[in-house]
Amino acid sequence: MVVDREGPILVEGPVEVVGDDGTTTRSDRFVVAICTCRRSRAYPWCDTSHRRRKPAEGHPDGREPEEREKEPRP
Repeated sequence: MVVDREGPILVEGPVEVVGDDGTTTRSDRFVVAICTCRRSRAYPWCDTSHRRRKPAEGHPDGREPEEREKEPRP
């Protein structure tokens, strides 16, 4: 197993993950990336959603336009 503070946990497979709700997910791959940030759309498997995006040009907060639109408007 390899743990990286900025990314997923890499585990030699096959791997069986039991979620906090009791569901079991299995992968027969030779190495599996397990998501630790919960941003993955394929959770518990990592889909690299943890990677930071480059700041959007012209936006001082550096967030992508779709991220800003999710904020509630006053």
